[in-house]
Amino acid sequence: MADRVRRLHARLAVLGSPISHSKSPALHRAAYNRLGLPWQYSTVEMDGARLGEFLGGLDASWRGLSLTMPLKQEVLPLLDSIDEVAAITGAANTVLCDAGTRRGFNTDVGGIVRTLREAGVHEASCGVLLGGGATAASALVAMSQLGAREVQVLVRRPGSAASLVELGSRLGVRVDVGGLAELATIDRADLVVSTVPGGTDLGVAASAGLIATATLLDVAYDPWPTPLAAGWIAGGGAVVHGLGMLLHQALLQVRTFVNGDPNEPLDDEDAVLADMRAAVA
Repeated sequence: MADRVRRLHARLAVLGSPISHSKSPALHRAAYNRLGLPWQYSTVEMDGARLGEFLGGLDASWRGLSLTMPLKQEVLPLLDSIDEVAAITGAANTVLCDAGTRRGFNTDVGGIVRTLREAGVHEASCGVLLGGGATAASALVAMSQLGAREVQVLVRRPGSAASLVELGSRLGVRVDVGGLAELATIDRADLVVSTVPGGTDLGVAASAGLIATATLLDVAYDPWPTPLAAGWIAGGGAVVHGLGMLLHQALLQVRTFVNGDPNEPLDDEDAVLADMRAAVA
């Protein structure tokens, strides 16, 4: 009975910096409203230096946390356990508070795969990945799940992508690292995933050949379109909106908070997803 009461009056939040623009509260509130759960979901401005103290101060009313920049890697040492996806990516975007323990999950990988499949991208043998942070690691795993065996990683500082090369080796994916300027010289790929922050001007335009052959998923969603997505659209290329990833990773988080498992579907999940989509349409 105590656990039932705790779950009925659960508190949740999304943590990160900056966080005021986040659409996660709208997504989660729509889901819990559909499920008939009077849960509270808020935003908390948070950096890595204060994260440990915040987690240590959570009481039994807390059910879980969503994490965004810059916390997905910093949180790992503060957790009691992590799932396989968080372990391989080295990043957790979800914390489940369960029976006095903090369990970490990565739903970004599933969110990327689900939104690409929804957009008709079911496989990709070669890809291009922009960015080298925590979300880039999730994107690389997602690309491997879609069948990618060659991925070109483009970053501002090529030396910063060593961890992605090592991750690719573990996944059986050949990772070649280059500078962002190479975006103008790559003339063919199946998929391009950009994980650079929204509003970033890369200072280079993608080649016409790349735009013609590759679907672009830009995980940024505010502001939209990003400079990269705007150029892709102007060139007649296929673009997947970053809100798709946000939507689907959030659905997997809701599964985690409600069922304790991101792989266990919700009751009436189609209706839950529809309400979440409408909340940010």
